[in-house]
Amino acid sequence: MLAAASAPGADLDVLEDLASSALDEGEEELALPLISRTLEARPIARLWQWKALLERSLDEHEQALVSFAEAARLDPNDAGIAHGRARVALEAGVPAEQLYERALALAPTDGAVIVGLAAARVAAGRGEQAERELGSIVGQVPLWIEGQVQLAQLRSTLGRGAASLESLERALAADQRQPELWKTLFDLLVRREDYSGLLEAVEKGRAAGSPSRLTRGYETIAAAELGMTEHADRLFAESEADAALAIWRIRHLLRSGRAIEALPLIDRELAGPNSAGAWPYAATAWRMTGDGRLAWLQGDPHLVATFDLTPDLPPLDDIAAVLRSLHVAKAEYLDQSVRGGTQTDGPLFSRIDPAIRALRRAVVGAVQGYVARLPSPDPNHPLLGARRDRRIRFAGSWSVRLRGAGFHASHVHPQGWISSALYVALPPESAGKSDSGWLQLSEPPPDLRTELNPLALVKPEPGRLVLFPSWMWHGTIPFPEGERLTVAFDVSMPR
Repeated sequence: MLAAASAPGADLDVLEDLASSALDEGEEELALPLISRTLEARPIARLWQWKALLERSLDEHEQALVSFAEAARLDPNDAGIAHGRARVALEAGVPAEQLYERALALAPTDGAVIVGLAAARVAAGRGEQAERELGSIVGQVPLWIEGQVQLAQLRSTLGRGAASLESLERALAADQRQPELWKTLFDLLVRREDYSGLLEAVEKGRAAGSPSRLTRGYETIAAAELGMTEHADRLFAESEADAALAIWRIRHLLRSGRAIEALPLIDRELAGPNSAGAWPYAATAWRMTGDGRLAWLQGDPHLVATFDLTPDLPPLDDIAAVLRSLHVAKAEYLDQSVRGGTQTDGPLFSRIDPAIRALRRAVVGAVQGYVARLPSPDPNHPLLGARRDRRIRFAGSWSVRLRGAGFHASHVHPQGWISSALYVALPPESAGKSDSGWLQLSEPPPDLRTELNPLALVKPEPGRLVLFPSWMWHGTIPFPEGERLTVAFDVSMPR
């Protein structure tokens, strides 16, 4: 493709195919110089758009903003260009409301633009306006599922968790024959771990005529998570072929003290396409049964590492001030590990603030050092099997601000390869017990009832970065008072 696109007068379609393939294969840096040289002679809006997308993929949002601005100048009525420009501005941390309003004028029914405008309003401190606007649209189009989900999340972060499902419930009261609405309600109840509410909703859905193929699976999940052992056993037996219930069944077996019975199910999941979600349960079951594979999976001490980033960072007080300004939410998301705190929205490392850019550079250097010191490659291992010759990319990056008795529930990040905790500001050491606020690794969540303790505790220190495999259970010990301000990220599996 590079050869074809390098030919004099190469067709625009060839150049676009090159840019698209570079994005798919993680080779943006090979395509960018050629696209840039072509633009010097042929200033085409679509090529400026592709250049911007390549730069965005590299987290070079400042350059992407310039490229999108040029694309919009050349073709001000292209809805895709307008939306891309607005999205990059929002991710970069610059005012994006007017850009989203322009994109919405060009594409008034585009759901992604509507959701993006709501996010831009929230970032500008106008969350209530975002809720009103999004709620009005969802009220008119109740079968817009993405809108229903985003409205529920928005209400939760605005501190209105009790009202987060109101729109769905109103839509179902008006028309109970819509299985997609019932499924969305069930999914949101699962995401916020309200299994009693889920069981009640399933009963209502069944009474309203929802198909059993929909209600049966969610009833199984609710019964298992509520500890209704015999009822869940019967339901799992009736749904043995349902692959979507595999992890839930493993959780049920671990919770009810049948780890040996869970082992063949775990092995099957590890051999399938959804293995990322099974590794934490493999670690738990192998630990409960004394399986020797646990040492192979997480026995090497190099899998958990700490770094002092202070020498490579701007003053921590400066970083803390930037992060605090981004915590505009009033409460937690529906489905995340934060308890008693807030989390920032959007990719933190895409922001063009100089302090964040310096933070990102320091983090990339630490991750490179961590990867370089990992044990020898092992193609069967979920951490060691990945290639190590690719640039560091992030599947997500954010900040968490815990207050008072805040903590992280034990959880994992199946979308990541390497996960993290970077401490920016901490409560005074005199607050609480000696281990208040410490990071706990390899302790399964309490609702699995394994009675397993953490295998490692890491003391937070300002400027300390902790790296560990994304499939490793991690949470924090609550602290009684003060502020705990952190940055976290997931490194993407190399491609």
